[in-house]
Amino acid sequence: MIRAALLALGLLIGSSGPSLAQHFNALARLDVSASRIAMQGGAFKLDLALSQGVPYRVFTLTEPARLVIDFREVSFTGIDPKALISSKNSDLIRFGVVRPGWSRLVLDLPSPQVVDHAGLKVDDDDGLAHLAISLSRATEEEFASRSGAPSDPLWLRTQPSTEIKPPLVDDGKLTVVLDPGHGGIDPGAQGAGITEAELMLVLVQEVRDALLRSGDFNVVLTRSRDEFVSLERRVKIARSVGADMFVSFHADALASGKANGAAVYTLSKAASDAASAALAERHNRTDLLAGVDLSGQDDEIASILMDLVRLENGPRSKALARGIILGINNEVGHTYKRPIQSAGFSVLKAADIPSVLIEVGFLSSKDDLSKLTDPIWRGKLVTGINNGILAWLLTDAADAELRRK
Repeated sequence: MIRAALLALGLLIGSSGPSLAQHFNALARLDVSASRIAMQGGAFKLDLALSQGVPYRVFTLTEPARLVIDFREVSFTGIDPKALISSKNSDLIRFGVVRPGWSRLVLDLPSPQVVDHAGLKVDDDDGLAHLAISLSRATEEEFASRSGAPSDPLWLRTQPSTEIKPPLVDDGKLTVVLDPGHGGIDPGAQGAGITEAELMLVLVQEVRDALLRSGDFNVVLTRSRDEFVSLERRVKIARSVGADMFVSFHADALASGKANGAAVYTLSKAASDAASAALAERHNRTDLLAGVDLSGQDDEIASILMDLVRLENGPRSKALARGIILGINNEVGHTYKRPIQSAGFSVLKAADIPSVLIEVGFLSSKDDLSKLTDPIWRGKLVTGINNGILAWLLTDAADAELRRK
């Protein structure tokens, strides 16, 4: 396993003059004009110019092969991957916030490569820094043996807790967990300069406010800002607060073909159709794309479909999906041609909680994109979702009463 290449804060402070001490308190930025990622001798060489020295770590992961660099914290705002790497390789790289205070750069490796060297040099005069990383070609066996996320105290100490305390007082309200898809290093789909991650956060906050106004719910969000949250953590949040309902929000984009309108998905072993299966596969790759190491996870995460339909909550999830689609249809007058579907979404794997995933539209559709960015139209969508959840609450309570008899 590759050891973490961590730069201790003491090293930074020890080598710093007054200018470095001043800049170290600000967010570090990547200087694209002085940075370069290139293939040399069949392996990547990276030279990343930073506005200041920062703690970092470097490691590789398998399945798929990728290089991961964590920084505390570097701003990649406004940077085009093509400015760092050749256009033909630009789809191999992604970067962004991976958790509060930490940024991540992930580089897919087209062949097995191991880290030969990783070092950060900080200029004593101006505090500018260069992080140089060189990789070399390796066999599959060598790559596998030297890969894996390192375990280091600094990273673990800054790891956000998966535990969130439920309300202290049992007020009889249902707890709803709303999940804005993607975030941070994983922006999701994009259209006209708008990312799925930022649009879903806005929508979820509006749905939260509508549910709170009804007075029937306590509402918890899996993220409240632009940060990466793993699929596993999203489900753990729902379980830790004792959620009575879990609703995930997404807006897909199609590389080819046309589609528009909202659809609601429930979890099932067999997808409704090929398009649903492909959609679930894209969503389930979120953690891989963000450089999350899944090697230590159990089969529940890798194959989500434990005994899934636990007799009671499968039908309840489907009823919730029907209620939401009916509510949306009543308010906006249009949904996807097959509005209720199912597929193997990892984020819906909490079989003990009624869970659905709403694809509110397609960012690849000009019509959907225009509507989703219009606050007035989005308000109608929010009303529809809110009404659908409230309708489900009433019918589910009536069904529960019948089940008790």
